[in-house]
Amino acid sequence: MKYTQALEYIESLQHFGIRPGLDSIARLCERLGNPQDSLRFVHIAGTNGKGSVLAFLSTVLQCAGYRVGRYLSPALRDCREKIQVNGRPISQKALCGYVERIREICREMEEQGVPHPTPFEVETAMAFCFFRDQGCQIAVLETGMGGRLDATNVIRNTLLAVITSVSMDHSQYLGDTLEKIAGEKAGILKPGCRAVTAPQRESVLEVIREKAAREGVPVALTDLGQVKRVRGGLERQRFDFGELRDLEISLAGCYQIENAAVALTAVRELGKIGFPVPEKALRRGLAETAWPGRFTVLARRPYFVADGAHNEDGARKLAQSIEFYFTNRRIIYIMGILRDKEYDKIIRLTCPYADQIITVAAPGNPRAMPSYELAREAARVHPRVTAAASLEEAVEMSYLLADREDVIVAFGSLSFLGRVMELVKEREKNRERRRTKL
Repeated sequence: MKYTQALEYIESLQHFGIRPGLDSIARLCERLGNPQDSLRFVHIAGTNGKGSVLAFLSTVLQCAGYRVGRYLSPALRDCREKIQVNGRPISQKALCGYVERIREICREMEEQGVPHPTPFEVETAMAFCFFRDQGCQIAVLETGMGGRLDATNVIRNTLLAVITSVSMDHSQYLGDTLEKIAGEKAGILKPGCRAVTAPQRESVLEVIREKAAREGVPVALTDLGQVKRVRGGLERQRFDFGELRDLEISLAGCYQIENAAVALTAVRELGKIGFPVPEKALRRGLAETAWPGRFTVLARRPYFVADGAHNEDGARKLAQSIEFYFTNRRIIYIMGILRDKEYDKIIRLTCPYADQIITVAAPGNPRAMPSYELAREAARVHPRVTAAASLEEAVEMSYLLADREDVIVAFGSLSFLGRVMELVKEREKNRERRRTKL
């Protein structure tokens, strides 16, 4: 099988959609020899912050000398980004081999009258196989959605369950209250594991603690009171955490300090169960962690920032970061949101900071809200809104509108940010070439 054929097959699975439940993934994994049963996991659920905590934690563990599998979603540029070992994506050759094998199994399942696995289930099974074959000592998994019925929850050997910030999202699948959503997220807690949670609303924390008590799981609550002397910046941020002084992260965004604190709490818990991390490796891992698309500075003069704020809580945190880093700057938005998100709340939280708004639709995503519809909604609360026909047009328009001291912020669905980042990178390269010739 060629790589292009493997990609075409994965893309062809999209019509199977989203189907919460563990029966299908369990059948698929069984036919693959249950690769997940030979692995040990850190399992991360939550509404926002999952990817950042995964990035911090897996980088720290790698710097400590462990062989670490990473499973994350969505990918920004290449589907291979979702499955990594020690920060390197699965090779094209390996992906083709697993896809060929899984395709045959899925065909047999259909012939036997068993539902075909969803795209996420296929990718999850592929990750398990790759991590097993690569001899990973520990695998850090990010749930796709929810927790209890998420395909990743087929695992049994959870060392540590981490629950990041819980807020409203995917209500049609997870429930229409924070407590119901928290119950789904807490579904990753299993007997024999330990748990870490980010600071939560009291009602959410109560749900998590009740589930933990039923399963006999000790819970460590991340104590933000241990975070001291925060020095924020777009290039580096520094802070103290308990007895650890002058820690450094390279991720911008006010919310990343909290995510780093959750990861630090997780490192402490892992140290109690046989995965110690020396302080030198901890510091290096935090400083080297990269997580594109989360308040990422792509260019300067004007600043161009990409952020994956795609729900109410993410929009609130984006607004806080804009206010912190870019007070009294003129802001231009490129906004793209999926139709099934609470776009009205996202608009209300972010629009007060914008001078101009350009709306876009994520290309090739059936859930994308058309740019003209999003523009119509944004125009209800903002006087200067323009719908762009393409991402290329949106980026070009934003640069035409911006002066050197202004700030362009592209945010919303991660499904379009990867392409925006490529366009800005290409533009910056061309600008550098022109400078060199002068």
